[in-house]
Amino acid sequence: MKKVVDLKNISVYRKYNKVLSDISFTVNEGEFVYLTGRVGSGKSSLLKIIYADEEIRNGEGTTAGYDLKKVKQKEIPFLRRKIGIVFQDYKLLTDRTVFDNLKFVLEASGEKSKSVIKDKIKSILLTVGLEGKENRMPFELSGGEQQSVGIARALINNPLLILADEPTGNLDEKSSDNIMRHLIDASKNNTTVIMATHDMNLIKKYPAKVFNLEKNKFEEQY
Repeated sequence: MKKVVDLKNISVYRKYNKVLSDISFTVNEGEFVYLTGRVGSGKSSLLKIIYADEEIRNGEGTTAGYDLKKVKQKEIPFLRRKIGIVFQDYKLLTDRTVFDNLKFVLEASGEKSKSVIKDKIKSILLTVGLEGKENRMPFELSGGEQQSVGIARALINNPLLILADEPTGNLDEKSSDNIMRHLIDASKNNTTVIMATHDMNLIKKYPAKVFNLEKNKFEEQY
């Protein structure tokens, strides 16, 4: 199996405080895994290491073939083109329509063809159930719809890896189920998905491999 994320004996810090130590963590192509733990346990910080937003201070690791200790600043945008990131608070561009939010991602990844951009946006909005809403502003959408735009943004470049940081944290049950279906479908299409959550009911409903972060420890659970 192809390793998409491979961390060996790393520690996770929040500013100057070590919150996790000696973590070894491998996720293969097409796997869906959960990161669980209380608020402050280090879930978001670990995800930031995986997408090179925080440096590895000790140990070693790779994401999508990039050495996280040796990756240069100018290489990080190319690494992130292989990753789709979904945030709890959506992080949409509030002054742009749904279409322009997705267009921004495509253009940032180097796509210049207007027809390709239009076709990709039309297709991904159909996938996430937002067809006909490309001209809406984020404030005109419900929380579930905004997160569906977040999922569309993460999927639109056919990423090797999706990192989802509490993607259902602000959503009702119906909207949460919708987001989970999109993430699970992505893993079935060979995209690796790592989802941080503290919602144990969601994990029971959609079971997968679980890694728990607790009291400076990192343990695989089933």
